[in-house]
This record gives sequence, structure tokens and C-alpha cells, in this order.
Amino acid sequence: MIPLSVFVIARNEEDRIVHTLESVRGWADEMIVIDSGSTDRTMEVSERMGARVVYHAWEGYGPQKIFGETLCRNDWLLNLDADEAVSAELAHEIRQLFAAGSPPLQGYRLRIRMLFPYQKRLPRFGTGTVQTRLYHRAHGTFKNAYVHDTVAMKPGSRVGDLKGPVIHRCFRSHAHAVEKINFYSTMQAEDAFRRAKRPSALKLIAAPAAAFFKCYFIRGYIFYGVEGVVQSYIYAFARLLKLAKTREMFQEKK
Repeated sequence: MIPLSVFVIARNEEDRIVHTLESVRGWADEMIVIDSGSTDRTMEVSERMGARVVYHAWEGYGPQKIFGETLCRNDWLLNLDADEAVSAELAHEIRQLFAAGSPPLQGYRLRIRMLFPYQKRLPRFGTGTVQTRLYHRAHGTFKNAYVHDTVAMKPGSRVGDLKGPVIHRCFRSHAHAVEKINFYSTMQAEDAFRRAKRPSALKLIAAPAAAFFKCYFIRGYIFYGVEGVVQSYIYAFARLLKLAKTREMFQEKK
């Protein structure tokens, strides 16, 4: 075991959190699941996998993860979402970081790679997103943001990159994708409305096309074949829905 606390926020994830916990069980010293009110067997499954399960009412992505940080007993933290899993390559890298004691840097960025439904393995190429998820608690913490849950590292902190991917099983199906996008885009729109960020007509027209280009070419969905095209359109739809809902809120206020 290495002195690392893995914490996961979850709600109704009994079918996917098994992959998450199994990917760190056996080498991470501590696993914590912060449940925000599951009606399925998420809590039971997590406890059976060896995780400590704590209920915490939903307050937004950032606040949930900040609460999770306070529960961890180790100085080094690894955050995973309940639809993510550490690959064998990444697990080896992390263990090597701790082989000679504490890692040399204060934080590490991880590559988040999408694995779509019915796919058995990640494509050979494709970049995905890069996020700081492995960090020392004295040098970083999640931002207290309702939607944008990113780790803010303190000035002067040194952050490196790890090569092994985090496998992201984002959607169970296309129907689940629409359901998830509807939920998340509402939160995004409410956040934008509170910050008085009204989208322009030009942004409404251009943003979906730009989102497709970003997803398909920059994030590497081009290497996923036809499924990459479908998922890039879904990503563009999510971007459009967020902007349309934000615009609607301003129209209702007027």
C-alpha cells in the first residue's frame, strides 16, 4: 500500500463504480466514496469493495470534492469520478512515484481518455483531456465552484504529467448521454446566469461547430471511427444546450 487517499463523489453508480474502486484497490491506502443520495446499491457495492462511504447532500461538484478532501487521512490525494478507472499503466506509474518515498513534484496531471459503450479498449491514438487529479493537499485543493471542479495549485507548486490514461466511461448509452447533458447543462446555465454571462447571437451560432471541431480533431475522437463522429455531435449539442438555456434565463428575466 502507498500513502495515498482516493476519493470519489457518486450518486446511482452501482454499475460503474466497481471499475473505479477495483482499479486502485490493493495499492492505494484509502478509498472514500462521497454519496449524495443514491437510490440504487452504490453505497452497498462501495463498502463491499473496501471503501469508506460517507453521505453528503449535493452542493455542487466543487463543494462535494472539497468535502471529500477533508475526509482523507493521507497528504497525497487522487480524485476519480465514479465513471472513471485508473489504467494498469497509470497504476504502475503512480506506484513508481512513491517507490522511493514522496513524489518529487507537488501535483500531477492525468490524461482522461473516453471509452464509449460497447468498446473493449481505448484506441491507439487520441488525446482526450488533461487534468490535475493527483496532488499533495498542502499545495492544491479543488475550487469552490458549483460546476467547474478543477484543482487549483498554489503559486510555486511544480506539476508534472503522467502518461498512463484514466479510462472514462462517461455514458452508458445515447439515452443516458442526453439525460446527463440535460442535467449538467442546466447547472452550467445557472452558473453563467449568476455571473451575468449572457451569450451573444454569434456565440450561439459558432460555438457548436467549434465544439465539434475541438472534440473530433483536438481531443482525438477522429480515431474512434463512426462512434467518434456521433460523440462529437453529442458534445456539440451539449455546448448548444448550455448556451440556449442561459439565453432563455435572460429572456425570462427580461
